Amino acid sequence: MNSNPVPVPAAATTPSAGGRTTSANAASVADLLARIQNTDDAVRGPAWQNAGPVGAPAVVPLGELMTHADFEIARSARRAIERIVRHAGRPGADAEREAVATELARLLRHPAALVRRHALWMLSEIGGRSEVPSMAELLSDPEVREDARCALERIPDRAAIRALRRALRGGTGGLPVCPGALVACARRRGGGLSQPEARSDQTHPRAGRVK
Repeated sequence: MNSNPVPVPAAATTPSAGGRTTSANAASVADLLARIQNTDDAVRGPAWQNAGPVGAPAVVPLGELMTHADFEIARSARRAIERIVRHAGRPGADAEREAVATELARLLRHPAALVRRHALWMLSEIGGRSEVPSMAELLSDPEVREDARCALERIPDRAAIRALRRALRGGTGGLPVCPGALVACARRRGGGLSQPEARSDQTHPRAGRVK
């Protein structure tokens, strides 16, 4: 378990949703991380509750904090990521959503299963076609493959069902087939989007997920 303070990594200075990198981004991430790691609930609580607007640059460092030895700090980091995801998933914020999804996809390679698992579920809320390949890789991960399967089921894009079908055929690097892939494919009516899903796919890519 991690017990050291998490510094602001390079992700904190990545371009903002508007395409520009600003020192304000790094400052806001640094402030959020410091407050999340504060042992005072009166400081830490408002920090995660208001983390949404900090956005994509905070996702990876918060993922690191999810493995902190202090349970309350780790939980606050997880909750902060959830607030960021819900903020980015609001209507009309496509650039923010894509930026946050990209950072979540980076967490899919984290050594801790709990971080990979949480990233999968957050991507099930705001992820899209671009994140499907990274998510599909975890269908062969015995620690989180069922989470990957469930998360992919929620992605309203045919790329997700194609990934599930490949897993069903054993096309995941020769590793055991994801046990739930058959059920997932059946739910998606033999490999295609069901009629309600097809309508959602044509109207709003976030339909049925983050509002």
